[in-house]
Amino acid sequence: MTRRRFLRGTAMLAAPVLLPLPAMRGAAAAEPGAGDALTLVVAYAAGGSTDLGARTLARFLERELDQKVAVVNKPGAGGEAGFSTLARAASDGRTIGIVNTPPLLTLPLERRTRYRVEDIAPIAGIADNANALFVPADSPWMSLADLVWAARAKPEGISYGTTGTGSDDHLAALAFERLAGIKLLHVPQAGAGQAKQSLLAKQFAFAMLNVADAAPEVPLGQLRLLAQAGAARSPLVPAVPTFRDCGYDLVEGALRGLAAPAGTPGAVMERLAQAVRRVLALPEFQALAAQQGLPLRYLGPADFAAELATRRARYQAMWNDQPWRD
Repeated sequence: MTRRRFLRGTAMLAAPVLLPLPAMRGAAAAEPGAGDALTLVVAYAAGGSTDLGARTLARFLERELDQKVAVVNKPGAGGEAGFSTLARAASDGRTIGIVNTPPLLTLPLERRTRYRVEDIAPIAGIADNANALFVPADSPWMSLADLVWAARAKPEGISYGTTGTGSDDHLAALAFERLAGIKLLHVPQAGAGQAKQSLLAKQFAFAMLNVADAAPEVPLGQLRLLAQAGAARSPLVPAVPTFRDCGYDLVEGALRGLAAPAGTPGAVMERLAQAVRRVLALPEFQALAAQQGLPLRYLGPADFAAELATRRARYQAMWNDQPWRD
C-alpha cells in the first residue's frame, strides 16, 4: 500500500522550489493519467444511489482535476461485474471506480469471484452510512432492551426485514443476534424502499436499515429508532443511542469509497485522494450529499485501506461462524 512520504530532506524543506505555472502544469501532465480522461466504474445500475453519488462526485472531480471523468456502469452479480472491471483495468491512472462494502469484501467469501480484494487499491473513503434499528411508531418496544427481552422470551419468534441477504444491514442484524444471545427470523426484502414499506405495513416487527434510509419517517411519527450502529451518533438522529451506548459493541454500515487497480502509481493515488478531500470539504457538494442521504466520511489512502482490512477480518470471522445464505 502506498503511503505518503514526508521529510524527503531538510534542504528541500528549507528551500522549496516554486515552479512557474506553465512548468507546474507540465509536471502534472507528466504524471500517468494526468490530463487524460478518467473512467469511473460504478458496479451498480444507472439511477441508483451509488450511481447518483458517483455522478455527483465525478462532476466535482472534473473541476478539481481539470480532467474529464466519464461514469461507466457495470452492474451485475451483486457488484462483482463492476469490481472485476476495475480490478482488471490497466493500472495507468486512467481508470478508477466506486467500491461498496460489504459487497466488495463479502462476495469473495460467498463464492469464487472474478476479482481479488488485493487487486483493488483504496484511494479515499467517501461516505459511511451506519445501520440502525427501526420499529413502527406504535411498537410496544421503547428501547433496545425491551426488544432483547422479548426476543429471549420467544426465540425465532420475532421477524425483521433488511435490504437482502448478505447486505450490510443483514450483517448488522446477525452481529446483534450474536452479541445479544438471541435468535430472530430474517425476512429479506428487495431494497430499502420495500423494506421500509413492509415495516410500515407491519409485515415484520422491526427493520435494520441505514440511518439515512428511514430517518425522515421518524419526525413524521411513522417510525421510531431504537439504536444506531455508528461509532458515533449520526447528526440526523443525535438523540438516538448507539448500540455501544446500549451495551453492544456493534459498529456496522455501508462504506463507500474510491479505488483504482492495484499497481496504480502512488503519485496518481495521492493526487486523486487530495482531490476527493477537497471536494468533500465544499459546501456545495455537502449540500448535494445531504439531499442524497449520503453521510460523508473522508478517509485517506492509508486510513481507507486500514478500515477495509478491519471490516474484511470481521466479515471473515462472521462467515466462519455463521455463513449467511439466501
